[in-house]
Amino acid sequence: MAVRGDIRNVAIVAHVDHGKTTLVNAMLQQSHVFNEREEVPDRVMDSNDLEREKGITILAKNTAVKYTGPLAAKYGEPNGITINVIDTPGHADFGGEVERGISMVDGVVLLVDASEGPLPQTRFVLRKALEAKLPVILCINKTDRPDARISEVVSESTDLLLGLAQDVMEEGVDLDLDSLLDLPVIYCAAKVGYASADQPADGALPDNDNLEPLFESIIANIPAPQYEEGAPLQAHVANIDSSDFLGRLGLVRVYNGLLEKGKTYGLSRVDGSIENFRVSELLRTQGLDRIPVESAGPGDIVAVAGVSDIMIGETIVDPNDPRPLPLIHVDDPAISMTFGVNDSPLAGREGKDHKLTARMIKDRLDRELIGNVSIKVLPTDRPDAWEVQGRGELALAVLAEEMRREGYELTVGRPQVVTKMIDGKINEPMENTTIDVPEEYMGTVTQLLADRKGRMDSMTNHGSGWVRLEFTVPSRGLIGFRTALLSATRGTGIASSISAGYAPWAGEIVTRQNGSMVSDRAGVATPYAMQRLQARGQFFVEPQSPVYEGQVVGINNKPDELDVNITLAKHMTNMRSSTADVLETLTPPIKMSLEESLDFANEDECVEVTPEAIRVRKIILSRDEWYKWRAKQRRQNNAAAK
Repeated sequence: MAVRGDIRNVAIVAHVDHGKTTLVNAMLQQSHVFNEREEVPDRVMDSNDLEREKGITILAKNTAVKYTGPLAAKYGEPNGITINVIDTPGHADFGGEVERGISMVDGVVLLVDASEGPLPQTRFVLRKALEAKLPVILCINKTDRPDARISEVVSESTDLLLGLAQDVMEEGVDLDLDSLLDLPVIYCAAKVGYASADQPADGALPDNDNLEPLFESIIANIPAPQYEEGAPLQAHVANIDSSDFLGRLGLVRVYNGLLEKGKTYGLSRVDGSIENFRVSELLRTQGLDRIPVESAGPGDIVAVAGVSDIMIGETIVDPNDPRPLPLIHVDDPAISMTFGVNDSPLAGREGKDHKLTARMIKDRLDRELIGNVSIKVLPTDRPDAWEVQGRGELALAVLAEEMRREGYELTVGRPQVVTKMIDGKINEPMENTTIDVPEEYMGTVTQLLADRKGRMDSMTNHGSGWVRLEFTVPSRGLIGFRTALLSATRGTGIASSISAGYAPWAGEIVTRQNGSMVSDRAGVATPYAMQRLQARGQFFVEPQSPVYEGQVVGINNKPDELDVNITLAKHMTNMRSSTADVLETLTPPIKMSLEESLDFANEDECVEVTPEAIRVRKIILSRDEWYKWRAKQRRQNNAAAK
């Protein structure tokens, strides 16, 4: 096999908030991608508005830096070595993005927080790297944290690596254990751009004021792309992008052969058919920009224009000798939501140019399927609603939020788990959940997860006042859990989870102790009515806002459902009142985000999502029809119990 020494392809993987995007920022700055006078924003790779708002990476993105340090000449490349870097998400719900990113590279840099250590998503991304037989560089980040415990984290990460390697080898994957035992370790503080191969003291910065040791470790330990001389073209489509001028772009990794602008090639489709097309443009990433090039060879990661419906997993091949590569495998979805048209009385009345129809919503979901390999869209028994399946509720909530910002009006059902029949029994998805909480909240969190059918696997006290609890919990028990955790721990609890396969159905889980306050008529919420009802619960709506029959306007203090007349107006009299202005005595309403609304909704409720508002409502709006439906459900449950 021939080797192309002027390229390294590497993915940076880690648990959420361990500093991947910050590290890529520092790599770009020290590679002189930006001008000296140019102001560089934090997390420049998080270009999506939602990513900046939530502070997490949602989409995998690639960039390229040029290394021209002393090691380049040593490896026979005096003109420099191009390092293609894939920045992957850290949240388990966006695991499909991680799998796509790993499919394009020859090695990974595993980033681990010097205090938190390996967490569930660390296990997930590391396992994917080992299954692909990719070499690993361990990078301990945030060494300057006051609570850093560097030696323990290195030991935990090494133990995790060897444990996962054993599991992967038992599944038939042949790994080189000697190379895993000789794991290269780099210590860094990505925020200030320091890295060193020498371990600093806990809470101290590395003893080197640049990232040169990290670049050297990547060049020395990540293999250069290998290819077969004279082999026909093989270029794998791993991502989709778009351009205002060129249309849809396919982001491809070239494995063999030469891809040239203006020539005709074959596109091996998912169904096995071959379709010829002409490459109208080739773009190579340089820093944050894409520059036109005439050709791309083995190891290059380039964007290809010329096919209007190119899909992830397809292969660009030589039409005379097609040799398609295997499709990208993505784990099955575990959570589903129902996306449907907005049929509330307020539909289309809050703004112009809203997208309301079933056809518009279905077209948007079909477009999402093109670039998001980790979701599925299935039909339901209603022509205006579809079941959308994904890795987790956050991934589907992000999709709904994106559609809302694009002008769509829709209803989104409460998250449900995707079950499987195994040996004639219903099995549900389980998750390994890791929770870090102060010691005083340990009992509260344990009780919270016990109510959700969680089973404690381990408990670790690092002696810093914090406890790490690990549970195995049904996925449906984690719906709405993060909100409950933050309330129970006064905002201090940190939870993360990863899929743990399937297990038999755990039984009924009651996650909400309070009932809903439901408007029994349409109108405008009045301060007079809200003041009279204030003792019954807390409101979601503001005075003078429009409401309709079946809308959930608040949360009841008791577990029962409560029908309320929130539109009641005060009768005019000729008597003066010392409490004429009741606005001052009203408690401010609860403002819930889309994720919080989805967590709050009951089985018989859904969330109305519009560009201007987010409302919780009953699926059956008519109160008379809803009571008939509930009576029918009660009779069926009683019959099943007998």
